[in-house]
Amino acid sequence: MKRLFLLPLFVVLTSMLFSSCGYNTMVAQQEAVDGAWSQVDVQYQRRNDLIGNLVETVKGYAKYEQETLTKVVEARAAATQVKVDASQLTEANIEKYQAAQGQLTSALSKLMSITENYPDLKANQGFADLRAELAGTENRIAVARKNFNDAVQTYNTSIRTFPNNMFSSSWGFEKKGYFKSEAGSEKAPEVKF
Repeated sequence: MKRLFLLPLFVVLTSMLFSSCGYNTMVAQQEAVDGAWSQVDVQYQRRNDLIGNLVETVKGYAKYEQETLTKVVEARAAATQVKVDASQLTEANIEKYQAAQGQLTSALSKLMSITENYPDLKANQGFADLRAELAGTENRIAVARKNFNDAVQTYNTSIRTFPNNMFSSSWGFEKKGYFKSEAGSEKAPEVKF
């Protein structure tokens, strides 16, 4: 009889211990990080889709800029090859992902500056719409990256503070990586007229 009473009591006490030790909170925060990462990935995919349309539009006008167009297409292909699963959000994996996206951003910037030499292209409504859509997408990427970093900060703080830090690593909760500024981004771009 005593044993019958002790088993449910043990289950209840164990449940209370686990609920008060932050496990559920850490799971919820880990899911928030995974969801935020998904939004980052979605926005980069949106940009990759727009770039294909942009390159095709520019091809019709800028026949002499084949090298630049080729670099954009190659950078886009490389960027789509680097995938990071939400369960593998380490500093190193995020840096690889960010580096591939940075190469694409660089190639795209060069393409956009070259298009300034083509007045007919600048006047094309389809091109203007694509540029506006791309600018909006870049803003969405910035917001998604900020939201991701905020979710990572909340999660990392949670798993590293007492009492969660006593259990987090044994339960598989590991520190996640952040998006960081790209090298050279601290310098303002130089504009010459």
